[in-house]
Amino acid sequence: MSHETPTPQPTAAPRKPWRRIAIATLVAGAVAGLGFKAYAHGGPWGGGCGARGWHASHGPGAMDPEAMKRRTDGMVRWMLADVNATEAQQERITAIVSATMTELAPLRQKHFEARKQAAEILSKPSVDRAALETLRTQEMAAADQVSKRITQSIADAADVLSPDQRAQLVERMQRMRGRWPS
Repeated sequence: MSHETPTPQPTAAPRKPWRRIAIATLVAGAVAGLGFKAYAHGGPWGGGCGARGWHASHGPGAMDPEAMKRRTDGMVRWMLADVNATEAQQERITAIVSATMTELAPLRQKHFEARKQAAEILSKPSVDRAALETLRTQEMAAADQVSKRITQSIADAADVLSPDQRAQLVERMQRMRGRWPS
């Protein structure tokens, strides 16, 4: 009789609040829960992490409205492929995601400007702590606004899908999450 000691499974690292904030600021490029982690690895709308992939959509003014529409359409179709969403459902969810991205675009631009401001503050001989705190407060307020809008969009998109489709989508997202660190 063989006595094997079970191999301990790694425990999930505790979530860090700053990660949520960072993700929320990126959501202007891709709505949370609809594949923003996946598009770094390709997908039907383009590219991976190469010169025209992930980084091509980041930065102020980097994505024109037509490119944003193509990316949104591809992202939605890719995420909904396994849940048998109808063409009408895909179109409705694409419209929800597009509206969210358009609405959040000014906040995305402000975020990039805030990053420049932070770099300027930190590059001076003396760090202005009050200015950094003001910038942090503004960024937290913007992140909260983004988070609220994304939550609204997720709920709106969920209303378009049947309970079974939502369950399938959640299952798919959990499988995807296993491929990338949380």
